[in-house]
Amino acid sequence: MVTSTPIVLVPGVLCSARLFSAQVMALWPYGQVAVADHRREADMATIAAGILAQAPPRFALAGLSMGGYIALAMMRLAPERVVKLALLDTNARSDTAEQMAGREQMIAKAQAGQLDEIVTSLLPRFLHKNRQNDETLIRVVRDMAAETGAEAFVHQQKAVKTRPDSRPLLKSIACPTLVLVGDGDTLTPPDLSQEMATAIPGAQLVVVPDCGHLSTIEKPDAVNAALVTWVAT
Repeated sequence: MVTSTPIVLVPGVLCSARLFSAQVMALWPYGQVAVADHRREADMATIAAGILAQAPPRFALAGLSMGGYIALAMMRLAPERVVKLALLDTNARSDTAEQMAGREQMIAKAQAGQLDEIVTSLLPRFLHKNRQNDETLIRVVRDMAAETGAEAFVHQQKAVKTRPDSRPLLKSIACPTLVLVGDGDTLTPPDLSQEMATAIPGAQLVVVPDCGHLSTIEKPDAVNAALVTWVAT
């Protein structure tokens, strides 16, 4: 008999629940699955506290990209409530000055009504180099961006831009942890996942072949297999 564990999934910037469509179905047999909404706040700790307020007393937690930043913020606030942690295509470091400047430019564009142009510029960083012309994936990314909206995107960029460096936190993570990344992820490259997996005691690192940043929609079967093993053992 499978032990039921509530599971909270946290999407990335410009991503909606669609990011985890395949994972919700795969993980459903193992516990109630919820996808967090982080569109309304512009501070990482506030976002983390809000999700914790809605979450079960104890749960498994998985986040992709910004979702990983939020997951680490949640670990900083309430590590005793997280029974398992999965960090997908993410990074424990804070932004560099160059990255902060880039976010400020995107904030200005979003506020000027240029969200579609932002999405177009991000597609090559979101998707593997071999899927730059995959119309199905591009449509999913554009639909998620539309569901997020410009105002929420600005909130997300402000929260991500001011997030703290989480590397000092990693050595204190005591729950079973999966670190997963696409081998062709150029936004949060595999070496950053290796850094996290090395620092977190007992963490498992999974590198998904032929996969970019949005691993859950690019390689759902491989991601599902890793997540099912993570939550079921």
